[in-house]
Amino acid sequence: MSRKKVSTTIYITPEQAERLKLLHDRTKVPIAVYIREGIDMVLKHYEHVLPGQMSLETTVQKK
Repeated sequence: MSRKKVSTTIYITPEQAERLKLLHDRTKVPIAVYIREGIDMVLKHYEHVLPGQMSLETTVQKK
C-alpha cells in the first residue's frame, strides 16, 4: 500500500549512514523505508505524549 510521502531533510551521523547503507546493500530495502519504520516506532513509543492524536494503527486502518 503506497501512500503519498512528504519530502524532508534529516541529519544522521556518519556511523548511522554507513550502517544503513550496509543494511540496504544486504537486504535491498531502501534506506528511506528503515527511516520511516524508525519514526513509526518513536511515534508509537511516545503516543501517550500526544494528547488528542489518533494512534498509528487507527490512522492506517482508516486509509
